Amino acid sequence: MAEYTLTVAPNGARRGRDDHPELPVTQDQIVATAVACKAAGAHGIHLHVRDAAGAHTLDAETYHDAMAAVADAAPGLAIQITTESAGLFNVAEQLDCLKALRPVSASIALREMARDPDMAAQAYALCAEVGTQVQHILYGPSCVEQLRSWYADGTVPNTMRDVIFVLGQYVPEVLAQPQDLQPFLAATDNLNLNWTVCAFGRHEQACLLAAIAAGGDVRIGFENNIETPNGDLLPDNAASVAALITAATAAGHTLKES
Repeated sequence: MAEYTLTVAPNGARRGRDDHPELPVTQDQIVATAVACKAAGAHGIHLHVRDAAGAHTLDAETYHDAMAAVADAAPGLAIQITTESAGLFNVAEQLDCLKALRPVSASIALREMARDPDMAAQAYALCAEVGTQVQHILYGPSCVEQLRSWYADGTVPNTMRDVIFVLGQYVPEVLAQPQDLQPFLAATDNLNLNWTVCAFGRHEQACLLAAIAAGGDVRIGFENNIETPNGDLLPDNAASVAALITAATAAGHTLKES
């Protein structure tokens, strides 16, 4: 029916071990999760790192160490950093992170970059110069229109066509539903995007199956959801990855070869 790639987002910026005892916070926990998720079938990891107190950070040294550890323990697993502010960092600090790391892949939220358009232009230009694969985070119609506008005026290079559609939200809690995908597809129909979907809440798997059936790729993990479809806690990130792959295979879909 469809081929798809799968990325795991194992922790995010906000949840901790109080939310789920298997949510990875320390570097060792993140590395162990990366290894388990790769073995379960994940192609890549969407990497958030934490400081010594367990809080979200964009510290380049912390990132560098974690990226090296994941690459060593799980060779072949693609690593994407995030520049998410989580209400803590401004655009200058996000740009500094990109400058210091020059990563192979990074997710960048349009609505966060729009806080400082001049600095946003510098961030996208830097990524184009060093070859960073940018995945634009799109939360809704306003983000799509911002992307369309920035393609038109050159702020975002036309070659940067990777996006992730975010269904639902964490705070205030809005559980994603499969039908939430259609407005994104309609709004971006003529933009020729390579799109991925992530979904908040216990309907995550149903949303991602709908995305695969529609021709998209998927991101799954405890950043977005820690529950089974019936509301029980998932055992861990690898179990979430495995359950989705099993369901997608049963529906006739094929995980792309790494």
